[in-house]
Amino acid sequence: MSLDDTISQIRDKLPKGLFPYEATVSNGAVLPILHALEWPVFDTSIVSPQYTVEGRRVDYALCRSNGQPVVFLEVKRVGAAGSGERQLFEYAFHHGVPLAVLTDGQEWNFYLPAGEGTYEERRVYKLDLLERDLAECSHRLNRYLSHTDVASGVAFENAQSDYKDANREREIERILPQAWDTLLSEADDVLVEFLADKVENLCGYKPDSDTCAAFLSSIVRNAGPTVTSKQAPTSPVPPVSPQVVSSRQPWLPAPPRSTGQTGFVLQGEQYPCRNGTEVLVEVFEELTGNDSTFPERFAARKHGRSRRYIAQDKYELYPDQPDLCDNASRQLKCGWFIGTNWNNSTKQKIIRLACEVAGLEFGRDLIINFD
Repeated sequence: MSLDDTISQIRDKLPKGLFPYEATVSNGAVLPILHALEWPVFDTSIVSPQYTVEGRRVDYALCRSNGQPVVFLEVKRVGAAGSGERQLFEYAFHHGVPLAVLTDGQEWNFYLPAGEGTYEERRVYKLDLLERDLAECSHRLNRYLSHTDVASGVAFENAQSDYKDANREREIERILPQAWDTLLSEADDVLVEFLADKVENLCGYKPDSDTCAAFLSSIVRNAGPTVTSKQAPTSPVPPVSPQVVSSRQPWLPAPPRSTGQTGFVLQGEQYPCRNGTEVLVEVFEELTGNDSTFPERFAARKHGRSRRYIAQDKYELYPDQPDLCDNASRQLKCGWFIGTNWNNSTKQKIIRLACEVAGLEFGRDLIINFD
């Protein structure tokens, strides 16, 4: 199976929560991708599972033919790719492994352990299989993890080149506000002249240099420090054709039809509820009753940075607020706990996610009303 086909299959399974544990991430996502990248996944001298380092173990060491590890790969459950960097870095750095990969199956983080700065600054690239387009996913995985390129050292060279580019961009981003403020405060001659010409073009009168310089200095005094922001690189966006755009963006899902009373309609059957919390809880009760694997598959979906929407231990729902774990959670009949300290907008988001996992269309198969 080609890499594109493998990635497509994984992208189809991720929204359904089919990788609830680290083992399912390894067997269902990591090993298939390594196989598609031509790694001999059944040769444990090359793809070495549970590789021992300083008395502890890395999930996978990708090795050269002589058994020397060149990539350490750590696997986490979906949604937990942000943890484990420190341990992985220490292993890789002290063992002289040039490239480290941390993944939860959906998110793939590529690091240069010997780089400078924080863990974040040593990350070469962050790839999300559901957010990037297929071509970008395939390109990045090939660029850093192709068996042939890793064995020859080309993959490491690619990572170093991209790391330098990322460092250069971070430095430019850091200095840009300072450079702009310096131009304004020092009233650079070119900038002053350009401003004077623009004023003349607009009104027919050209101000003198002192007037323009004073204006630019006032911007510095009144505006304070300039702040820039930058998002992670994304795939090119196709140009938008010049046409009338409706008031509601077409990529947003249409609002669901109201049931007429507080509650929900699931595949034609109406379930009245007393309030929005009961809607949330009862939806999960019904979906779990229809499929006993639903809670595990839902929990495997990437959601929340620190809080979980459902958990087997209620104290995982609000790890920083134990009082909410006791007072704002409900135990489902299956034994799982669900958090209820959410506004209606978030509850709707949670139910939409539940529909994706259950294979239902929100607004058609499941209609909710919090009013």
